[in-house]
Parts: sequence; structure tokens; C-alpha cells
Amino acid sequence: MLFAVDVGNTNLTLGVHRNGGWAGRWRLKTDPAQTVDGWGVLFRNLFTLTDLDFADVNGIIVSSVVPQLDSSLEEMAKTYFRTVPLFVSSATDSGLALKVDNPAEVGADRIVNGVSAFYRYGGPCIVVDFGTAVTFDAISGEGEYLGGAICAGIGISSDALFRRTARLPHIQIRDPKNVIGKNTVANLQSGLYYGTVGMVEGILSRMKKELGAKTKAIATGGQARVVCQGCTSVDKIDDDLTLEGLRIIWERNASDAGPRKQKAKPSRRL
Repeated sequence: MLFAVDVGNTNLTLGVHRNGGWAGRWRLKTDPAQTVDGWGVLFRNLFTLTDLDFADVNGIIVSSVVPQLDSSLEEMAKTYFRTVPLFVSSATDSGLALKVDNPAEVGADRIVNGVSAFYRYGGPCIVVDFGTAVTFDAISGEGEYLGGAICAGIGISSDALFRRTARLPHIQIRDPKNVIGKNTVANLQSGLYYGTVGMVEGILSRMKKELGAKTKAIATGGQARVVCQGCTSVDKIDDDLTLEGLRIIWERNASDAGPRKQKAKPSRRL
């Protein structure tokens, strides 16, 4: 049983893969102050509620863009699962060739998404990930990571307007249906929603011109289903894209020489 963990700046996405499917999926807020024991208690509760057992986990893979959490997650895995986790990085054998100026700069989440999109949908393809930032990742038909673009996420834009203006309120982000708003809230919703849609459409259009007409665009992330209602350039929304990418990379690296269970160190009881 594989435990996959994707650590984003805002959210933590977790999944347990068993018998060919995802037996458990969770989405939590990222807590940079979380401790080893805090992770252990949190994950134990999630597993218990889903009738899963720590003892059945024989592998943990982590994609993280929050370096300050890496050490506590690694110690948690060793202590509570008696397992050495695999942290995805540019040095990991992902099967994706990183054709950029500095491969070490490519975030683990972008590598994982690129692997998943290429192996699940083929190339050339573009991944649009709606997280704290909106990232665009271009993958060639030969499985090469070519680079991409990073834009401010819709949540960041909303927070910036709220913090930097005296009278604009926080709003719920959704499709307002009409571009021309009749009140302040409707104006904000229109600007944030259609502004993001326009950004996504514009970047995808230009990227597809560079990659070729047959390029597929796959969207994922927390805001994907909301924003992509208004997009015509997105071919597929895949909520499990990152988890599937972690599974693919794990299976590629799982061998007798790869990550394995620890035998010497007992786990704590909760």
C-alpha cells in the first residue's frame, strides 16, 4: 500500500493507493509549524476514519514545495510508518528529461504533474495547476519537460485587492455569469474570474502554437473545476493528476535497492 503526499504552499493533498485504486484521498491546509507527532496523530486519525492501517503501508512518496516541512515529514515516516520516504526532486528518476537551464529549479510538484500528464495522456501536453500560483508546464512528445510559466493564483489576486484597498471586500470566487457587474461584489467576481480565464486561455493559446496543434491541455488543482468552466482551451480536468504522478514515480523507483521498510526502529503508539 502506497501513501502519497503532495505538500503545497496552501494545501496538503494525501492519497493511499491500494489494489489498483485510491482507497483514501484527503485535502488539508498546509501547516508550516506542524511537528513530527502532530503529523503522526493527524494521519492516524485519517487512516482510522477510512479503515486503513499504518502497518499496511510499504512505501511513502512525497512531493514538497515547502522545504521547512521536509524534515518533520521524513522523521514522521520513519517513526510512525517505519519507512524511509522518497522525496521527489530533479535528481529523482522520474522518466522525464528536464530540458531547462537549471533542472534543480523545477519544483517537485511540476515534475510530478508532468510525468502524470505525459504517461496518462501522451505528449505534447501542457499541465495547468491551479494552486497558490497558477503554473503552466510544457511537455514535449518525447517526454521532455520544456519549461513553462508561473502566474499569481486567483486567491492571491483576491487577497491583494482586499489588503491593498480600503473598501473592497473579500468575496467568494465563482463564475458570475455576466462580465458586466452591477455592484461591487459582482465587479470583483467578474474581474477575478474572467481575468483568470483570460490569462489561462491566452497562455495556453501561445504555448500550443509553440508546441503544435495536437497539444493537449490538462488542468488540475483546487480551483481547476471552477475556472475551467469558462475555458475552451483545456481538454481535460484531472483531480488526481498529482497523486497519479506520485504513484507512477514510486513504481518506477520501487525496487530492492529503493526505499524500504525500516526494521530496527519501532513506531510509537497513539
